[in-house]
Amino acid sequence: MLKSLFIQAVVFLAIFQALTMFRESDMLSTGEQITPQTVSLETLDDKTIELANFKKTTIIYFFAPWCQICHISISNLQETYEKNQQINVIAIALDYVDKKEVFDFSSQHQLTFPIALGTEQIKHQFKIEGYPSYYVIDDKNTVIAKSMGYSSEIGLFLRTL
Repeated sequence: MLKSLFIQAVVFLAIFQALTMFRESDMLSTGEQITPQTVSLETLDDKTIELANFKKTTIIYFFAPWCQICHISISNLQETYEKNQQINVIAIALDYVDKKEVFDFSSQHQLTFPIALGTEQIKHQFKIEGYPSYYVIDDKNTVIAKSMGYSSEIGLFLRTL
């Protein structure tokens, strides 16, 4: 009985991993250099943020305010940001109706990291096909991890190492 349960768990994990790899295959590749062109985006607090030349490991998290998984997982990103000063976090809203919709999402979850208002150009540049999606970028602007879908706080942190 225990052996059968173990085999089923291994098969489930193998299928889950294969589906995850397939789903993420269209994203930027791990090891890919983020182009050095400077892209400036407006933030919710009416500042601008540049998506280039990161000085430390950075999580760029792409979300849509209507996405239910984004609502569930964003607190994990907030916790990662609060507990790890060596990690920079930038969230980029995509597929939103207006700035108020993004502001309401941010307020609801009491987010304290920068929230940028993304564009279709950014969506295509970072090959975003689903939400939430994120990349971990090192201090040399290289993609060191990527994921699409729910991520736990520990999962986010481990990908930054």
